[in-house]
Amino acid sequence: MKRWLYIGGGAVLGILILVAIGLYFLLSSLDSIVKSAVEKYGSEMTQATVRLNDVEIELTSGKGALQGLTVGNPPGFKSERALSLGEIGLQLDVGSVTKDTVVIKEISIAAPEVTYEFGLKGSNLDALKQNVDAYGAKDKSKPAEKKPDEEGKKMVIEHLYIRNGKVIVSATELQGKTASASLPEIHLTDIGKKTGGATAAEVAEQVLAAISREAARAAAKTEIGGLIDKAKGGAAGAIGGATKEGASGLKGLFGK
Repeated sequence: MKRWLYIGGGAVLGILILVAIGLYFLLSSLDSIVKSAVEKYGSEMTQATVRLNDVEIELTSGKGALQGLTVGNPPGFKSERALSLGEIGLQLDVGSVTKDTVVIKEISIAAPEVTYEFGLKGSNLDALKQNVDAYGAKDKSKPAEKKPDEEGKKMVIEHLYIRNGKVIVSATELQGKTASASLPEIHLTDIGKKTGGATAAEVAEQVLAAISREAARAAAKTEIGGLIDKAKGGAAGAIGGATKEGASGLKGLFGK
């Protein structure tokens, strides 16, 4: 009897060791998985190049950090990139990680740099948001083609802060002239809460729209507004109009 207990106990111990090894490799590769997903789906959503330098996630504490996240410009714009988000800190509800809806208690984006480039058909941020909106609409239009296990996790973000940001304002037709302004602090709450969770595309829509709105308001207060007015005879009004809710596609709020 003891022999069978030893054999049975050894088998259980062996299984536990295999499980532990499997978890080790899963957790050790989690950062690279997140990095690849952000770059792949972020680029698909925005139709611009998304790059992420580094990811650090500690599932035991729920703390994480993303560093060096940049979003390029869609075709037709000349500035180097649209967004450089610096360091992003987050705090997860660890108990929700294995559930269909992940709860993120807080996301904090420190010192982002936003390039607001104005063109004849609107800004680069308008274009990015339109691309994200189109991605989300396309995703929703084909529910029958999705299997339950392919829908992906949803998320609820209780608090999202964007602090100490900077806006660089430029215009395609002004031969490289730029101006800068401070980006007002942005605080979004309970993203996805009312609907039982938001997809990555839905989160992207809300955050990008919030950034677009505040960047447009900051842009309207710079000297570029006057330069555009002289160069185009009234285009500054288009920028100023973007500061009003409902104008220029800046209604509302920033994968799969």
